Amino acid sequence: MTIWSYLTNAQTMEWLVTTLWLAAVPIVVGLAVALPIGWVASRYRWSYPPIVSIFGILYTIPSLVLFLVLPGILGTGILSPVNVAVALTVYTIALLARTVADGLSSVSQDTLAAAAAMGYTSRQRLLKVQLPLALPVIGAGLRVAAVSNVSLISVGSVIGVSQLGGLFVTGYVNSSVTPTIAGLIWFVVIALVFDAIVLLVVRSLTPWQRAVSAR
Repeated sequence: MTIWSYLTNAQTMEWLVTTLWLAAVPIVVGLAVALPIGWVASRYRWSYPPIVSIFGILYTIPSLVLFLVLPGILGTGILSPVNVAVALTVYTIALLARTVADGLSSVSQDTLAAAAAMGYTSRQRLLKVQLPLALPVIGAGLRVAAVSNVSLISVGSVIGVSQLGGLFVTGYVNSSVTPTIAGLIWFVVIALVFDAIVLLVVRSLTPWQRAVSAR
């Protein structure tokens, strides 16, 4: 088979759908969970060191270990893609918790004081001032998490989880570089697409950044 055949055959398309799901869900869920955790670490400074330490330790756990341990915790099958999704969600939270905290803390107290003087409540200051101004920092961390997750997905193929990493296994079993190259192409494309999506979303939500850059 040619590289094009490996890129476009029915099996690869099926794996592609699973891989896209595995890449997207952890980012969305991870960000949703990391935002309140980061806010707590930013709001209550005494909580920052333990939160950062705990999630820093979680991030150092090898992905293959998590893939093998999670079925026993979740009650899922060893080959279930859910194990990979949960593991990548844990990594996303671990990476973004500190990023969110640092982003929120980077907003100057003068800015927050000015918002308070304008009558903004604590929640309004967070949602309308602090969070929007922290978006560039959070977005940078999200881009790293998105690309990192895409690269980790392929590890799941080692234990038999069906996704594009199967192309690497096919190449190894058949001693052929062709499916391996096809797999590399797909993972690079997916990583670039997710990075571009995050970048575009952040830019659309921070129009003042473009105005400042244009000066």
